[in-house]
Amino acid sequence: MAVMDAQNPLLGETTCGTLLQKLQEIWDEVGESDEERDKMLLQIEQECLDVYKRKVEQAAKSRAELLVTLSDAKLELSTLVSALGDKSFLGVDTVKASGTIKEQLAAIAPALEQLWKQKEERVKEFSDVQSQIQKICGEITGSANEQAGAPAVDESDLSLKKLNEYQVKLQELQKEKSDRLHKVLEFVSTVHDLCAVLGMDFFSTVTEVHPSLDDKTCVQSKSISNDTLLRLAETVSALHEDKKQRIHKLQELATKLTDLWNLMDTPEEEKRLFDHVTCNISASVDEVDVPGALALDLIEQAEVEVERLDQLKSSRMKELAFKRQVELEEIFAHAHIEIDPEAAREKIMALIDTGNVEPAELLADMDNQITKAKEEALSRKEILDRVEKWMSACEEESWLDDYNRDDNRYNASRGAHLNLKRAEKARILVNKIPGMVDTLVAKTRAWEEDRGISFKYDGIPLLAMLDEYAMLRQEREEEKRRLRDQKKFGEQQNTEQEPIFSSRSTPARPASTKKVVGPRTNGTPGRRLSLSASQNGSRSAAKEGKRDSMRVAAPTNFVAISKEDAASHVSGTDRSPASP
Repeated sequence: MAVMDAQNPLLGETTCGTLLQKLQEIWDEVGESDEERDKMLLQIEQECLDVYKRKVEQAAKSRAELLVTLSDAKLELSTLVSALGDKSFLGVDTVKASGTIKEQLAAIAPALEQLWKQKEERVKEFSDVQSQIQKICGEITGSANEQAGAPAVDESDLSLKKLNEYQVKLQELQKEKSDRLHKVLEFVSTVHDLCAVLGMDFFSTVTEVHPSLDDKTCVQSKSISNDTLLRLAETVSALHEDKKQRIHKLQELATKLTDLWNLMDTPEEEKRLFDHVTCNISASVDEVDVPGALALDLIEQAEVEVERLDQLKSSRMKELAFKRQVELEEIFAHAHIEIDPEAAREKIMALIDTGNVEPAELLADMDNQITKAKEEALSRKEILDRVEKWMSACEEESWLDDYNRDDNRYNASRGAHLNLKRAEKARILVNKIPGMVDTLVAKTRAWEEDRGISFKYDGIPLLAMLDEYAMLRQEREEEKRRLRDQKKFGEQQNTEQEPIFSSRSTPARPASTKKVVGPRTNGTPGRRLSLSASQNGSRSAAKEGKRDSMRVAAPTNFVAISKEDAASHVSGTDRSPASP
């Protein structure tokens, strides 16, 4: 019970005194000696000193650790402030320097926590900006796929100034990326247009440069590297050069096609089959933008057509040349210009067979001859029209002469009234012949003076024909006057002769009576006055044919002069009119 009582005080407030008292009581009860008691008390005191000493050492160590922690905190605070470039935290250590260590730590801790949080955010910002910079730089250099991991952030300088520098650099790189992407898209669009015009596969062409350039890839994912831009530029340049060469070749083929078509008079339906070729014959490189306009199969098709026409050209050249020769002969025949068609055809055959002249040159020369012939015919048209009227009048004169010699012309036969009307018109026309001849002579001489050459009608000078006509007309007038004198003399003789001769008829018109030469007007080259008519003086009844369906054919070389013709003027020379 005593022991329990001794412990009871321990249940309350225990102090060193109560413990020493309790120990004294125990010692008294045990009977310890004073020496033992002093020895134990000295031991207890030593143990207490050791405990205090340990506690002091622990407290000193804790204080040192706190000081180190405070120092580290201050250093870290200074470092963070320096790294972040935030000067608002510089006065924290000086403001709380008079407080305890823990108070100072407690004051620094929130600032450190805030700075640590700000540092983490700043590092993240730096990391994001540097990652984007690294990515764009990799895209530009073409090594984006080779780089791995996030870029290392320099935590010693996390200032806004440094961050702004990185952001400015990022913006510059983003602008450069945008410019490069725009340039890449322009190149791709150009490649697409060129491939369409050239008939090439755009997908295979552009993916040979880089696989990301096809239409299925997102725009932002397309390669913008230096190598891609260089290869795109080279591809565009190569396609442009190919386009120039194809245009040049196609235009050469189009020119050849046009020349061959013109040579061989190709129909328009056949030409229209190659409108897609000839439409670019004079187009510039930039003007040719129709898809497939320069495809290889189209060029090959044009080449095949040119080769086919070249082979056909040699076989049709004679046909074309003779066709032009026929046209030339028709122009000369219509203009009554005499040529040697056989010699011309032989010359054409020789030129084609020997190959001494290009077919195009030959046809061009013949076209030039045709043009000149048309100009020559046009210059002769007025005179030829007057010659036609003169010849028509001469034919009417010949018919009128035959009509006047017909003793039955006044009989009431079928068609007599029509012949009578025609005779009246013919007499009016015949009276105009001298004026026609005078005008024709004047026009012919003016034409010859203007050109310095003789005007020939079917190879005979027209003035010579008119002179011959004038001479024969004069002879005819003299012959008419002689016949009238003979008739008058014969009538006088009849009145004096015996009645047995009274039954004789009036002397017939001598067969040698000459008729004025009148050329035929049937349109043939051989229709001209005969120079021999003035020498033989005979009347030729031969006829070359009808002038047309409305005219009666006249004798070939002679035209009679009507009895009613009282005067004539020939070749501009005044002659005495015949007596009635």
